[in-house]
Amino acid sequence: MTAADASSAPETSGNSGNSGNSGNSGNVESSENSGIPEASDVSRRLVCETPRPEARRRLVCFGHAGASASFYRSWGRSLTGIEVHAVQYPGRANRFDEEPPDDLLRLAADIADALEPLADLPLSLFGHSLGAPAALETARELQRRGIDIEHLFASGSRDAPLPAPFAGDEDPDEILEDLVRMGGTEAEVVADPIFQEVVLPYLIADNRMFHTYEMAPEPLLGCPVTTIVGDLDEDADRRPWSALTTAPVHEIGVSGNHFYLVADPPYSILRKALSVPRPGS
Repeated sequence: MTAADASSAPETSGNSGNSGNSGNSGNVESSENSGIPEASDVSRRLVCETPRPEARRRLVCFGHAGASASFYRSWGRSLTGIEVHAVQYPGRANRFDEEPPDDLLRLAADIADALEPLADLPLSLFGHSLGAPAALETARELQRRGIDIEHLFASGSRDAPLPAPFAGDEDPDEILEDLVRMGGTEAEVVADPIFQEVVLPYLIADNRMFHTYEMAPEPLLGCPVTTIVGDLDEDADRRPWSALTTAPVHEIGVSGNHFYLVADPPYSILRKALSVPRPGS
């Protein structure tokens, strides 16, 4: 995978969904002693644009390199019956005051902390591109804590052997050129000096994190995995998903390139997969 993906517009403010303000947690003692994050801290890490108190399951979405939670802004309105939460990686939007992530395993543990209070309903994870291994490691971390995942969707990722390790390109011009080529952002957007000033640093950091990540073969997941790949996607992540879970793995081809989901989000695939009860449920 080329992890040089980015959302279409920079975000630096905290005015997205349930995003909270930093630094004002009201009960430090309970947070430190229980290990459960404060509500304000959770809201920095997760954005829910369309709360659904009546929902019977939750879908948590992980963005590609350079993305913010706003990439999934419309998903909660379209996936009725499912409460959609989007992960906000550090270093952008309402977390702009934090350093971008540099360790994918540490990032996954941080996300798992935020997801624990949401485990009163079945949780499924959707990760696109860089978000696919981030979702994998978050699912593993939640399983270690006794929280089972209902389904994992790996978008922009193929069920295939891992490629040989290689260093990611950190040349800004090359990264921006790849970004436009893959369909992640229009050329006029990446040419904007504000985009380059605000987004490019955390895009490079995300890219570096992806290329320094070393995936362990275990622990195995216990949930089904669906991979979703565009038929024109030459930049898809490759990961041996069939060897990473004890449950079935299905690969679904769709029309489009690496960013097929910008024009045509895979809502029907998600609805169909999440409408099938798991054995024993």
